[in-house]
Amino acid sequence: MSSQAIAETHQAIGVIPAAPWRLRALSVLPQWQLAVTFNDGLTGIVDVSALVHGRDAGVFESLRDPAFFARVYLDCGAITWPNGADLAPDAMYKEIRSSGVWHVLD
Repeated sequence: MSSQAIAETHQAIGVIPAAPWRLRALSVLPQWQLAVTFNDGLTGIVDVSALVHGRDAGVFESLRDPAFFARVYLDCGAITWPNGADLAPDAMYKEIRSSGVWHVLD
């Protein structure tokens, strides 16, 4: 399950998230991972497998369905899914900047 950069975005008309830690592109990778590119060009991998498959996954439990996981999109520079689940781009940026990968834990 790999896809090209997600083109769908949801943002207020005329608002362009400019902070370096905001995302400008993402691609779905296998095994509940995402390839991300930030506004400043930093790239890395976001691994949400532990969060999605954790005992208390909550809103992230629906992402266990690979087809639903692949419906991810950018909303004002943040990773978002149709059920309202989202990930904080600033925390992601900090970890990817230091190690190249962000393992989101349960």
